[in-house]
Amino acid sequence: MRITGYRSLATVHEWGRPVGDVNGVVASGVTEVPVLLLETDEGLTGVGLGSHPDVHRVFPALEAQDPRAVTSLYDRMLSYVFKSGHGGHVFGTIGALDMALWDLKAKIAQEPLWRTLGAADRFVPGYASGLEYALTDDELVSFYGSWAERGFSGAKVKGGLDIDRDVRRLNAVRDVLRVNSERPALMYDVNESWGAHQAVRLARSVEDRVDLTWIEEPVRRWDVAGHRTVAAAIRAAVATGENLTGLEHYRALLDAGAVGVVQTGSVWGITHFLRVSTLAYGHNLPVSPVGYNANPVAHAAASVPNHLVTEVQDLTFPVGLRVDQEIADGGIVLGDAPGLGIEVDEARIAAQAASGQWSVPGGPHVRPVDAGLRLTPGAAAHTAGSRRPYEGITK
Repeated sequence: MRITGYRSLATVHEWGRPVGDVNGVVASGVTEVPVLLLETDEGLTGVGLGSHPDVHRVFPALEAQDPRAVTSLYDRMLSYVFKSGHGGHVFGTIGALDMALWDLKAKIAQEPLWRTLGAADRFVPGYASGLEYALTDDELVSFYGSWAERGFSGAKVKGGLDIDRDVRRLNAVRDVLRVNSERPALMYDVNESWGAHQAVRLARSVEDRVDLTWIEEPVRRWDVAGHRTVAAAIRAAVATGENLTGLEHYRALLDAGAVGVVQTGSVWGITHFLRVSTLAYGHNLPVSPVGYNANPVAHAAASVPNHLVTEVQDLTFPVGLRVDQEIADGGIVLGDAPGLGIEVDEARIAAQAASGQWSVPGGPHVRPVDAGLRLTPGAAAHTAGSRRPYEGITK
């Protein structure tokens, strides 16, 4: 079997609510979902999800190759782009292609990917996380109530700008999940919105009022010293890694003892997750992939010995994708369909009229101009040229 070509599709996920974090919100609740189809000369097609704008540049590394040689092809793609580097869009493209290769490999074996990767159990423990920053307190309680009904005993709450609001919402979610556990796991994600000058003070302020399981991305993703300072000063674990795009980015954090829960971005692919998991395992650390549409990395999570929990962001799937899995019993129950278990209904995708809004200027992919430069968490954000860094300071 040989790889012969690829096709790109674009569908959307309809969340039914505003989604985002402290950096911005998609008010429409509609986000784009790029789909990559990897074709072979024997009629099998591999499915990869995630942004892949550089596919025209990376695909020649795979053309005419045997798709079963997945890990070798992953390194081949990295080697193919080594002069320009493998960050950002390039790494996302490699991740989507890698996902499609693993899908093909398992389809060739006529088994679900979790079996191909050696997992013994189809169940993947998870925690609920809805990008729920824009919801009101009442909407937040209602939202996590549906997860409690599905057996979840852990959840993530987005915050970082208003500590009192964050504490109130964390405690409200805790109360909702107590139907399944006396001490639910609470994850607190501030999405790099704090500076090193304030991270310890703010983290301790929250911890004084909430029993946190972990605090996520308290400072910039590459800030080893900042993460290490926070990790040494608080009781909860520090979690980070979803935005790192290579093992070389993880080593300094892990070697410094700056992270307690090692995260990976699901959009970076299966091989990336497996390699980061091995690195974390060598440091006696657990690994946790962040959520993504259709939860493709859950197959890999089921196969590694140090998987802790997988982030699950919604109870529905993107338009035109049928996914062989169930969200139940506090996690993901993977099915028996070959590969990733994702069927693509191209006619349904072509017929949908909605357009994704993730990349709008105010969306959560845009870092606010004063992120990390506030002296008080409640100080209002301002546009460039008008920011007043001392506004809101209590004397």
